[in-house]
Amino acid sequence: MGMLQEFKTFAMKGNVIDLAVGVIIGGAFGKIVDSLVNDVIMPVVGLVFGKLDFSSLFLVLGTIPAGVPRTLADLKKAGVPVLAYGNFITVAVNFAILAFVIFLMVKQINRLRRKDDAAPPPAPAATPEDIVLLREIRDSLQKPRVL
Repeated sequence: MGMLQEFKTFAMKGNVIDLAVGVIIGGAFGKIVDSLVNDVIMPVVGLVFGKLDFSSLFLVLGTIPAGVPRTLADLKKAGVPVLAYGNFITVAVNFAILAFVIFLMVKQINRLRRKDDAAPPPAPAATPEDIVLLREIRDSLQKPRVL
């Protein structure tokens, strides 16, 4: 029972919850970047290089059996060893874009932190009137009396 309680204490700490939220958001963010790369950037890059899709770029490393079409999916299905460098290019571009987006986010967060650090401290609150009156009374009682 002690181990269960210890696990519950660990799981309910703020850092673990923050990490779980970060992983979930990171997964969703990864899907957005994948779509950006595959649906927006790669077609443009492929158009510039004369190919429509990098994922169809590959080198056959073995012999192709008769009747197997020369497409990446069919060759893989037939068990032919293939060097699919187009997929690697796609993943590398995806990583570069993701790293750049994270860099921009961290840079923006750091800029906002610097602005917060540079903000002047707030002015002290005005002393309430009853405190001011009590101080005046105290000061008048401390003055020596002249008769």
